[in-house]
Amino acid sequence: MQKILIVEDDAKIAEHLDREVKKYGYEVSTVKDFSALMNDFHSIKPHLVLLDINLPSYDGFYWCRQIRQVSTCPVIFISARTGEMDQVMALENGGDDFITKPFSPEIVMAKIRSQLRRAYGEYASMSTERVVEQAGLQLYLERLEIHYKGQKISITKNEADIIESLMERFPRVAGREALLEKIWDDQTFVDENTLNVNITRVRKKLAEIGIKDAIETVRGVGYRLHTTWESVE
Repeated sequence: MQKILIVEDDAKIAEHLDREVKKYGYEVSTVKDFSALMNDFHSIKPHLVLLDINLPSYDGFYWCRQIRQVSTCPVIFISARTGEMDQVMALENGGDDFITKPFSPEIVMAKIRSQLRRAYGEYASMSTERVVEQAGLQLYLERLEIHYKGQKISITKNEADIIESLMERFPRVAGREALLEKIWDDQTFVDENTLNVNITRVRKKLAEIGIKDAIETVRGVGYRLHTTWESVE
């Protein structure tokens, strides 16, 4: 079931959207604590976001930029603002569509279905970017980037290969030989410490975006992703 996240501070409008969207079989979640919006986003992992512009503390443009740092899921702005510049800003800040209030439920649902088809259905690009995810950590293979809770950092191809192997093997151990084979075609001339050095670099990169003690060394075997960061605030 596809998941829709509603970010709307007007309780009546949020309830109305919740009720209408659920009628069509979608799983719906509504943000209550707007200061923790990204926590909800990472927890729910929505397929689409309905996002108001006027929100407490930070506006919808800000939150759309935060979402775009970690996800390409469709974002539809819903706002009472009708100015042309507001719609331009919505698109320039990462939005995919714009609906003005008051709105017709039929229009909202048509736009939701359209965006979901484009992102995941029959209109989806065959070259959709590959993203590997584990416990909120996202690895963007084509970009050579890792993202976590709104933070991102560039990595090398070797580092990406190591992280990908650890994420795909989780919670199992990724053996040293398997890691060496994935990263280097010819292991004959690879020094024993080469993998250790690369693992150390990966640990440092993960620590830079707030993830510590992520890689556990299993003596004599290899390495395992250790998702202790899930329980750390």
